[in-house]
Amino acid sequence: MEVMQVLHMNGGMGETSYANNSLLQRMVILMTKPITEAAITALFSAADTAFHASLAIADLGCSSGPNTLFAMSEIITIMINLCEATNSKLPEFQVFLNDLPGNDFNTIFSSLLPRFQEKLSEQMKGKYGASATLSCFFNGVPGSFYGRLFARESLHLIYSSYSLHWLSQIPRGLEGNKGNIYIARSSPPEVIRAYYEQFQRDFSTFLECRGQELVMGGFMVLTLMGRRSDDPSSKECCSIWELLAVALNQMVSEGLIEEEKLDSFNIPNYTPSPKEVRLEVQKQGSFSINCLEVSEVDWSKIGSDFDPNVVSEDGGYHLSRCIRAVAEPLVVHHFGEEIIDEVFKRCKAQLAARMSTENPTFVNVVISLKKVA
Repeated sequence: MEVMQVLHMNGGMGETSYANNSLLQRMVILMTKPITEAAITALFSAADTAFHASLAIADLGCSSGPNTLFAMSEIITIMINLCEATNSKLPEFQVFLNDLPGNDFNTIFSSLLPRFQEKLSEQMKGKYGASATLSCFFNGVPGSFYGRLFARESLHLIYSSYSLHWLSQIPRGLEGNKGNIYIARSSPPEVIRAYYEQFQRDFSTFLECRGQELVMGGFMVLTLMGRRSDDPSSKECCSIWELLAVALNQMVSEGLIEEEKLDSFNIPNYTPSPKEVRLEVQKQGSFSINCLEVSEVDWSKIGSDFDPNVVSEDGGYHLSRCIRAVAEPLVVHHFGEEIIDEVFKRCKAQLAARMSTENPTFVNVVISLKKVA
């Protein structure tokens, strides 16, 4: 499977689209806002005159749907508030939205961006009067962030949320992982090692490329789905794919899917620990670490109102739709479209069963970095 060609979230604005099923991702953006705000404040405080004239921001792995522009709205609003508090002139904003070529950029630019720009304009007029304007220029940048995307020293701030746990390719050497679609408790050591080594290569390449593209003193804020445990097969990071594998194995046992098909299906994903993230940053050498934190989101709180304090009435339903919006293109590409509804019906049942007996969570690793070399 060519990950670059297949890996993308469900596009459009339909029932199973990522735009309408990205509740978890939005909650994580809100949870990590204080770290983003601290990075932008530090960037603003240390900025030179050139920065005050123009600010270049990149969102890497932006996907499509309201979260894409929600993250950028938060960043721009922080900067507007900083300028207002210090009586500084607003910079022009150059915003680069990056994802793989299969991403639904059309929905972003045709349906979402006009309303976003309108809201920003209203916000500016509310703060600075009817004649106030905001110069904000948007660009779509299709391509893998495991390679160079921008000119040398052209960016001030790089932001990425829930993207860097996706790998550039399926690791080699997974033949012994039969019955599993990711790292599992039954995975042999060589499978776990293959996944970790692929993460090391990818994350190191990412840091190297971003180190070339950021100005000296520029910042990055990165959030990955991860784990607290040092054990890569820990339930805290593997349960989702384990339960999807259970659903697929059921269908194999009923003759709905060929066993060989299942054995050759693997998720291009790695959920690192904070220690693993820190190690790669220190080895690569372009960045200092300002902040490295871990947070959690309960599965049961992924509801339609985005309120992390409210327990969803049917968390299995909301969570299964969220997983489907992310994983469906991978599943369809490998198994075909005709089984997709049955796969996620069974996945929903597995999720609901797990949530009835346990209180599982998603673990987030967020890191704020400053370019120093």
